[in-house]
Amino acid sequence: MSSHPPQDGVLLEEAPGDPGADSTPHVNVAAVFIGLMATMLLASLNQTILATALPTIVGELDGVDQMTWVITGFILASTVVMPMYGRLSDLFGRRPVILTAIGLFMIGSVVGALAGSIEILIVSRVIQGLGGGGLMILSQAAIADVVPARQRGKYMGAMGAVFAVSSVAGPLLGGWFTEGPGWRWAMWFNIPIGIIAIILVSIFLNIPHVKSKHMPRLDYLGMVLVAGATTTLVLLCTWGGTRYDWMSAPIIGLLIATVVLAVAFVFTELRAESPVIPMQLFFERNFVLCVLAAICVGIVMFGSLGYMPTYIQMVTGVSATMAGLLMTPMMGSMLIFSIGSGIFVSRTGKYKFFPVVGTLIMGLGMLLLSNLHPESPRWELLGALAVLGMGVGLSMQILTLIVQNTFPGAIVGTATASVNYFRQVGATVGSALVGALFASRLMSNLMEALGGNAPAGSGGGTSLTPEMVDGMPDALRLPIVTAYNDALLPIFLWMAPLGVVAAIIMSFVKEHALKETVEKKVEPVGADA
Repeated sequence: MSSHPPQDGVLLEEAPGDPGADSTPHVNVAAVFIGLMATMLLASLNQTILATALPTIVGELDGVDQMTWVITGFILASTVVMPMYGRLSDLFGRRPVILTAIGLFMIGSVVGALAGSIEILIVSRVIQGLGGGGLMILSQAAIADVVPARQRGKYMGAMGAVFAVSSVAGPLLGGWFTEGPGWRWAMWFNIPIGIIAIILVSIFLNIPHVKSKHMPRLDYLGMVLVAGATTTLVLLCTWGGTRYDWMSAPIIGLLIATVVLAVAFVFTELRAESPVIPMQLFFERNFVLCVLAAICVGIVMFGSLGYMPTYIQMVTGVSATMAGLLMTPMMGSMLIFSIGSGIFVSRTGKYKFFPVVGTLIMGLGMLLLSNLHPESPRWELLGALAVLGMGVGLSMQILTLIVQNTFPGAIVGTATASVNYFRQVGATVGSALVGALFASRLMSNLMEALGGNAPAGSGGGTSLTPEMVDGMPDALRLPIVTAYNDALLPIFLWMAPLGVVAAIIMSFVKEHALKETVEKKVEPVGADA
């Protein structure tokens, strides 16, 4: 029996047992997994459910120029809180922290459903993100509490499949709501799912948690600093080149603030009793490599996924529901290759191959998307999306598994949250940069294409909806379609090399044997019961 040094007053001990066993004493793994899948679905669905509804929403609320924040607001908020949720769940247990996250998410959904302006909608997305950030990482961390790393691949693959299904089910539902009862039902829809998730988590997520001998001080200063640094970085990427010139005083000020806050955060974490992101994590080679690769994956995945449904509607003229259906090849390939890679890892214990090849394929998918044009046949679009989904499916969940296999059980939540945090930083920066560049290039292209010929009710281009564009004569419609195409797809070409960079990074990962047992937390001798 092997043990690890105490972490926060808790001694870690590897429990002997059948390597193939999927459960731990007193815990029904299948029941736990049902609850965790529900929480993962709740969070992942809402990263994409507004994608097909977005053109209609911003047109109705007169907010095309603020379109970026409907997506970025959710991702930014979820990113900021990820490290905090991971650390809090390591200290206080998974269940109460997950229930808190679900509650926040449901509050944000109600606010969004009642929103009467684009500003209130953005606020609601921020509140949703504050809850959603916990749901995404805690569902992965809790699996590590009950399933050994060797068997965990198939579970992580299934979670990746949930994300894959959500990436298409979200746009489909968003399109159906938009064309049917109205886009606000994309918010109301979260309430019954949230209630189901609360019931499942309350009943089934009964993972034994042993309190430490003494309660460490929470790292409030670290929480504030990481939130501040993340926010200033996103503002820098969002406003640079759009609201302000890159060399303007506000942008330079944000750059300085980001650097100062990041440096202050590092020094704070080095001295904190219970740091949000322990700097010792970065002493592990595999963790650093996975973090760098996760940032690349986040930039590519969310930078493309958030805006493709809008592109499809405006350029091809299809309905919101059809735009969601056209994203199906990406979902299908993500689902197949995420589950398939997870099963293979569980059976063989080999995992390095998948993120290396997967990120290369991901870059190829971006290259194929960047070569589309308004006259491209439908199969080219579907094929490019399938290739992108294949790459993401092969790599995303394996990165988390590698990190979890690197650290002892007492800090699995923190380590899982940290690698997801950095992936979300990439996602946030990617979405912000793509959104800012897209909006800036689009408005410039529309002004050039339309000149003084903007149709009535379009707000000079800021209130265009897919229905409005589709009903225009070709003399007006074609310049607008070309403006959308030329505004977005060249950005995808600029992101394609990130797949190659991530593959090179992951080629240096050391492939350690996956752990055959689940680590248990036991109180040190003399600890209070």
